[in-house]
Amino acid sequence: MAIPQDSASNKRSKRKKSSKKVDASQPHVEKPSVKVQLSHPTSTVHSITDVGTSEHIVLGNNEPSIWVHEISTNYLDSRESYDRKTTVVDIYFSASIAENLQNDPDPKTMAECKTRLDWIQWKEAIQAELASLTKRGAFTYAIPTPPRVFPVGFKWVFVRKQNENNEAVRYKARLVAQGFTQRLGIDFNETYSPVMSGITFRYLISLAIQNHLSMQLMDVVTADLYGSLDSDIYMKATKRNMYCVKLQKSLYGLKQSGRMWYNRLSEFLLQKGYTNNDDCPFVFVKKSRTGFCIISVYVDDLNMIGNPQDEARNHLKTEFEMKDLGKTKFCLGILVHQSAYVQKILEKFNMDKSYPSKIPMVVRSLNMEKDPFRSKDDGEEILGPEFPYLSAIGAHMYLANYTRRNIAFAVNLLARHSAAPTKRHWTGVKYILRYINGTRDLGLFFQPNKDPSLIGYTDVGYLSDPHSTAILWKSSKQTLVATSTNHSKIIALYEASRECVWLRRMINHIQQSCGFLED
Repeated sequence: MAIPQDSASNKRSKRKKSSKKVDASQPHVEKPSVKVQLSHPTSTVHSITDVGTSEHIVLGNNEPSIWVHEISTNYLDSRESYDRKTTVVDIYFSASIAENLQNDPDPKTMAECKTRLDWIQWKEAIQAELASLTKRGAFTYAIPTPPRVFPVGFKWVFVRKQNENNEAVRYKARLVAQGFTQRLGIDFNETYSPVMSGITFRYLISLAIQNHLSMQLMDVVTADLYGSLDSDIYMKATKRNMYCVKLQKSLYGLKQSGRMWYNRLSEFLLQKGYTNNDDCPFVFVKKSRTGFCIISVYVDDLNMIGNPQDEARNHLKTEFEMKDLGKTKFCLGILVHQSAYVQKILEKFNMDKSYPSKIPMVVRSLNMEKDPFRSKDDGEEILGPEFPYLSAIGAHMYLANYTRRNIAFAVNLLARHSAAPTKRHWTGVKYILRYINGTRDLGLFFQPNKDPSLIGYTDVGYLSDPHSTAILWKSSKQTLVATSTNHSKIIALYEASRECVWLRRMINHIQQSCGFLED
């Protein structure tokens, strides 16, 4: 699914790079750095985190003597490693792990591009990007750097767009500004930009299926270049600071670029009669005599739901350069199921030929000393750096957050020991891998003609769920210390109720704007 970010990669080796799989049972190693995290028990189903916040997980032992770096799954290419003491295992970490699961990673530099067999495709993408920057008037001609001006740097970012079958369908090259050198109050002020969450997207899917509506996907070409800057920003024209260009448009990589693009799109849609509100500012709805149209915004991906859609498409095409991608199949990285992503995980950890398991975790024992998910025992060895434990947890967390709620509890249990994992915990990771190997096509099943009522459950097991289509779920430790079992259940009920309030406001706004409910 998917989302541009700046990342500076350390180029410590100039020799030719090659990719290599990581064996889940038989490691390989080197040296290694990221962030860790904390929380406390109880699982809740059909509740969710605040929009725009990350979920933190309590980690195990924090003794300095057992802090260990571990290699990433693409260590041979990136030389990246993670510090188990400081790595924050959250939704952002899991998303970064998901991006790194390709066996054939995207090139990092222009020089690397030129050595690849697909250099012709990358060259065409680079030329298309330069033509787009010129057409939009993204920056001025190069000038000597003015005194007391500190221009931001630049770099090229190369990405292959993939479809639901992991096939490359488009090559994209982006000239991005290195926004990490921007200074607050000088180069930028506000940076927040609303982005559609997976929760809202799953609800819109259910709404479309319940009412037999079509879903169309459109992509805005170089979306950030439509945003105007709110401050004077200069970018280096060469590696040194002698010459620079003044940015006229919000270039990719700037801290405020997402906000500038959203403001531009929001202003245009509101002028055309669309409405949104603070509960879901990324969903725009317009009702007409012949029907309604919903436009959900995820950065530069626009999903249109309803009838008719021709008017909305025509309005957008007159204002922006758009690509009509037809019926929605693959957006935000997932849609209904993630079988292609599951295949990536299994291949990366060499578990694609493993014997399938029927359950995601072994049965726990009431005896703490025999519980396989207990913390590290005294004298028990922790996993060495050759075991990519954090990468495995991040890859599973990405899957559990979007379509596989049935592994959420098992992933949460194992994530608590990310600071000091042992072979017992690594066995639990492989158990999940064996389970998803036998259930690759399992996902969310949206059925038409079902009761559209919103139902929630707290502090329940997976088997007690009536298996209706879920749009919200969460399994995590509680952040408060409960004095009794009843107290812990009340805390879980409060968390679910709090999320339900937001969900009901969001759903009521959409349904009222579409005419399903009376004001």
